[in-house]
Amino acid sequence: MAEQKNYGKLCKHEHIFYLPKKQSEFRVLIVLIITLITLIIEIIAGYLFNSVALLADGIHMVSHTFAFLIAFFAYYFARKLSKDVSFTFGTWKIEVLGAYTNSLILLFLALLVLSEAIGKFFNPGETQYEEALMIATLGLFVNLISAYILYHKEEFHGAEKPHSHTHDLNLRGAFYHVITDALTSVLAIIALLAGKYFNLWYMDPLIGIIGFVVIVKWSLSLIKETLPILLDREAKNPLYQELIKALESDGETIVNDIHLLRIHHNKYACILGLTSQEENDLEYYENILSNFEQIAHVNIELRKCPKE
Repeated sequence: MAEQKNYGKLCKHEHIFYLPKKQSEFRVLIVLIITLITLIIEIIAGYLFNSVALLADGIHMVSHTFAFLIAFFAYYFARKLSKDVSFTFGTWKIEVLGAYTNSLILLFLALLVLSEAIGKFFNPGETQYEEALMIATLGLFVNLISAYILYHKEEFHGAEKPHSHTHDLNLRGAFYHVITDALTSVLAIIALLAGKYFNLWYMDPLIGIIGFVVIVKWSLSLIKETLPILLDREAKNPLYQELIKALESDGETIVNDIHLLRIHHNKYACILGLTSQEENDLEYYENILSNFEQIAHVNIELRKCPKE
């Protein structure tokens, strides 16, 4: 009985797929603190100086605060729960869920920006340009610092390889969020300068509308990237067809059923239903799958169908 228990321990397959990202978690926390302080200054200044462009920039920073907060807790809980066996395919999708939630919050915040911009077209009021320019420049400076903190060469250049999926979705999302906000800050500065020196007051709410479009576009792109992962929509993944081609290459095997589940960036769990007319055993198919580095976990159901 003791020998049987030891054998079971030796053959037991580990189901911990998540790799902690403490460095990324710390970077996001630092940027979260910086952004929180800046957004408070910008939103208050936007109302005091009557600048929709500045207010749009501040509200967009609210979205950053939510983004970084969600990203930080996603890292934290994915790491803390990584050894919880109730997560049968690991905890990486906690990060993906955080990014998806953030994209929905962005859509709501974009509508607030649009509302403020349309309101100023009908009620321009007086804008205190010098004060607003000072705060907008501060916002741009903070965004550039945040982008520098979040940028990770290996993550970003590794993601440029076709079908690699090696990038950290949370980190890249946060980085592009900051870059988008930096662009909004630049547009806000342009609008304020146009209003101050050329009396083009309508540039301010117009930039607010442009900011709305930028935020919505970024949000929809994040939804497009995260939703297929959460719904396990992997049939369009090139790996899907590559697996079928490799398994059926002997001319005797038929892939009746195949399921791919992404469990960590470019790592997948694969569930297969195979029918073979040859005397191929499970080890034969496991050797084929071993050529695919992306496959971290596999289950095979094999049915023999004798030749007639």
